[in-house]
Amino acid sequence: MTGNNKQPGEVKMSGEIATTIQTIATTPFNDQKPGTSGLRKRVPAFQQAHYLENFVQAIFDSISPPPGATLVVGGDGRYYNREAIQIILKMAAANGFGRVLVGQGGILSTPAASCVIRKYATYGGIILSASHNPGGPDGDFGIKYNTANGGPAPEKITEAIFELSKTISQYRLIDAPDVALDATGDYLIGNMIVSVIDPVADYAELMESLFDFGAIRALLAGGFRIKFDAMHAVNGPYARDIFINRLGAPEDSIMNCVPLPDFGNGHPDPNLTYAHELVEILYGENAPDFGAASDGDGDRNMILGKGFFVTPSDSLAILTANAKLTPGYSAGLAGVARSMPTSAAADRVAKELGIPCYETPTGWKFFGNLMDAGKVTLCGEESFGTGSSHIREKDGLWAVLFWLNIVAVRKQSVETITREHWAHYGRNVYSRHDFEAIPTEAANGVMKHLKDSFATLPGQKLGSYTVDVCDDFSYTDPVDGSISTGQGIRIIFTDGSRIVFRLSGTGTEGATLRIYLEAYDPVIANHHLDAQVALAELIGIAGQLSELVARTGREQPTVIT
Repeated sequence: MTGNNKQPGEVKMSGEIATTIQTIATTPFNDQKPGTSGLRKRVPAFQQAHYLENFVQAIFDSISPPPGATLVVGGDGRYYNREAIQIILKMAAANGFGRVLVGQGGILSTPAASCVIRKYATYGGIILSASHNPGGPDGDFGIKYNTANGGPAPEKITEAIFELSKTISQYRLIDAPDVALDATGDYLIGNMIVSVIDPVADYAELMESLFDFGAIRALLAGGFRIKFDAMHAVNGPYARDIFINRLGAPEDSIMNCVPLPDFGNGHPDPNLTYAHELVEILYGENAPDFGAASDGDGDRNMILGKGFFVTPSDSLAILTANAKLTPGYSAGLAGVARSMPTSAAADRVAKELGIPCYETPTGWKFFGNLMDAGKVTLCGEESFGTGSSHIREKDGLWAVLFWLNIVAVRKQSVETITREHWAHYGRNVYSRHDFEAIPTEAANGVMKHLKDSFATLPGQKLGSYTVDVCDDFSYTDPVDGSISTGQGIRIIFTDGSRIVFRLSGTGTEGATLRIYLEAYDPVIANHHLDAQVALAELIGIAGQLSELVARTGREQPTVIT
């Protein structure tokens, strides 16, 4: 999957598909409200008659594309990806689009989709993914719309889509055979051109413009060993092209790089729990020098050194502090942004660099506004997502290449780079505890109990900590003035330590309650401590304040990162 893609407008037809436009009567579904990353449901929900079609028509009706507009379509290769793409192509043709760029085999990572939208100045794109959620016939599926800037649709658009989905009475599609997705080339459906493109080429070209591939190539040629785990998800072809073909890494530098509809019966979430195969390699005998993994749609990353884990919060701070070492960011950064639950490690770097640091709600669309306005260059979330203004999505392989570029220049290990960072800035000891698939009523009960405690908590001494303030985080966008409320409960202590409680919007079953714990420690002698040990008292306080065990029956988190 290498080679350059043709510019839109360079049409050499390799197939033509006869067409008849149909208008299909339908009735609304009452559960098509998009979350922070689009609409996510189990595969059988999307396989219901009219379900996907209704939502796609609601997208098209809400964005009102001009005649002849260009759309990008692709997904992470999970179960139902190909079938959904064929439906979307036929609906796009019936709704007046002039061209659709679709990844070969239906594959297009989320970062690559953003890259293609921006490079070819398309009207937007539809990305088919449930990110890090499991796949397969009974697994999860998702769909979201990205706007012309390459980023996720803002709330005003997703709300409009939802409103239209509640009243929809018909949708349009063209009655036509399926497009041959496995060979690049151009096909005609009615008056619309379908361009099946190499999904890797444009993205890899962008990476080469940002990072010193020569320095990384020399690092790898000098015996520095890496192991990248694509988790049988979308980044497999990208990893092979970039690490093996372009950077000359040995074949055994990559693993699980064939995308599978069920992700090899795995859970494509790059954390210490679900990427256990990679973790065991990096913590085992004769471990590689560097390890990394990405998720289902390629926008998340986990960074490991030899027997050493870098938290996503620390990773953002370290990238910010070392950005000048890379060609793409050598001129300096406009600013940095982090989601509210992410640790304040990046804040300390930004202060020293004299650049602004923004604290936003969770959701990449909030970073998009800041980047479009030129206010920030780098951004990140504690949920293993990091990115920059090169696109408008988080970007897993970008973060991996950024780290390799830094290692190549500094000629130090991942652990040494991280420990030197802590020695200079202090360590924001950080962890996230996920309690997945909690009954929604019980999870809501925990959040209500915490809010009811706001009046009495300030000033209370809990162990060695004293509560300073507590609130339900709200955000006023400095670009468009929009206000987002109910973004997570914060318990902030007088020494700057904090506990954050938040219900996640990325699951499809029950509720996921996330507890974020952070304590700042400037003392180098303590920096060797395991995060769970260093945070033990805060973990106990979080359980006490939330009454978690009594209200949910859950004594241990599903995932600790």
